[in-house]
Amino acid sequence: MAILGALIKGIIDISDKVIPESNPIEEQEEVLKKLLEKAKNTQFGQFYGFDAILESENVAKTFAEEVPFFDYNSLNEEWWSKLHDGEVDVTWPGTPDYFALSSGTTGKSSKRIPVTDEMVDAIRTAGIKQVGALAHFDLESDFFEREIMMLGSSTDLAKRNGHEEGEISGISASNIPFWFRGYYKPGEDIAKIEDWDERVQHIAEKAEEWDIGALSGIPSWIELMLEKVIEHHNLKNIHEIWPNLQVYTSGGVAFQPYEKSFNALLGKPITVIDTYLASEGFIAFQARPETESMKLVTDNGIYFEFVPMNPDYINQDGSIVQDAPVVGLADVVEDQDYILIISTVSGSWRYLIGDTIAFTDKARAEIKITGRTKFFLNTVGSQLSVNKMEAAVQELEEKFDIKIPEFTIAAKRNPEDDEFYHYWYLGTETSVSNEELADALDKSLQEANKNYGVARSKALKGVFVNTVNPDVFYEWSGANKKKGGQVKMEKVMNEEKFAEWEAFVKKQV
Repeated sequence: MAILGALIKGIIDISDKVIPESNPIEEQEEVLKKLLEKAKNTQFGQFYGFDAILESENVAKTFAEEVPFFDYNSLNEEWWSKLHDGEVDVTWPGTPDYFALSSGTTGKSSKRIPVTDEMVDAIRTAGIKQVGALAHFDLESDFFEREIMMLGSSTDLAKRNGHEEGEISGISASNIPFWFRGYYKPGEDIAKIEDWDERVQHIAEKAEEWDIGALSGIPSWIELMLEKVIEHHNLKNIHEIWPNLQVYTSGGVAFQPYEKSFNALLGKPITVIDTYLASEGFIAFQARPETESMKLVTDNGIYFEFVPMNPDYINQDGSIVQDAPVVGLADVVEDQDYILIISTVSGSWRYLIGDTIAFTDKARAEIKITGRTKFFLNTVGSQLSVNKMEAAVQELEEKFDIKIPEFTIAAKRNPEDDEFYHYWYLGTETSVSNEELADALDKSLQEANKNYGVARSKALKGVFVNTVNPDVFYEWSGANKKKGGQVKMEKVMNEEKFAEWEAFVKKQV
């Protein structure tokens, strides 16, 4: 047995046993008070009367009544833009050392989301909590001596007006603890390479020198990296070069749509652990193997609120109407979709992160991501969330024994009859006809979604499917990525974006 690995595993096991049971509801109450106390003298805190909110009988209720909802555009235009003009103490004391660049899924310019020192510490602390949770997984001691491949955006952050900018994965990787650097791959030099293809090529060339035990990163980009390593070394699967690979920590998007194509690159099963790290903070991670759900980080710099998912509460641009009802952690209901609202140590206040979640275990504060507010397709009353779409696509994979790691959809009028149709593009290599796939997809959604079935009997006249090689999706993301980073593929597109996509596809194929 590996001595160092046994020691580390023992420390993790002991830490897990001595840490007392948490009370997520009480933790959230304390987090909110700390956030308000810290920011009460900022411009934002004074404008919205944080002092008075803290003195109120019900702090959470008063906070929700006095502070409006914000999305990135509104918070940036009204408040964060002042940071770029040199103002201090705007929505959080001082000025942030970092801004996380997030191109998101819509818009042509990157968002610049403040990342304070407190947020960097919170992300690091949440990461340590996740490592501690490995005590619940059946991992051998020698796993804790293996190296970890963290495939994120470039750590070569851009310097601008007294701060540094990059994607959150790059910011996090540039702030890893000194004691972890010996385990971290691809290492600082390769991680700084801005060009994605060049960085992956260097990883492939160095791969045989490393003993990788764990992977971490967005599924589609991890797959591309593994494929490159396998191709470069003429392997059958990744375990031929990294035989001790045991764990994959997924993040950024749901792993399930990639499961089949990901497993095809392996020589043996590995443990998949989900995480929820966004530009705005480390939100949740999978804490136990009995579930695929993730535990909200309720004691570490983020206060959560939840708006019941209802199309009436969402504006056309994806923002929330100001009179939408909101509940705290104490009042959520399991298995109901909620729009996630956060307030953080980076000065995000009642901020629409854009994701929808559902609680699978309220007592443990465990959730699953169910979609995006902008990815909620309701043009003709179909009320399709991304998780419903992904479930239907997985049914296609099983029915036809194919892999569909990527897809996108748009609702638009057919110029031939001026009626609305759903237009799907599936990233797959198959001989199954587009008509068969469209029919199966349509039937699956009608059976799973009552509103979709009603829409199909009225305004939604049909479904069209086109199949393209999955690489086309990756090329689209690559053409849009910033600074060697990673852009999530839009699962739902508006007509303008879909027209750009179709033009891109025609060039590729």
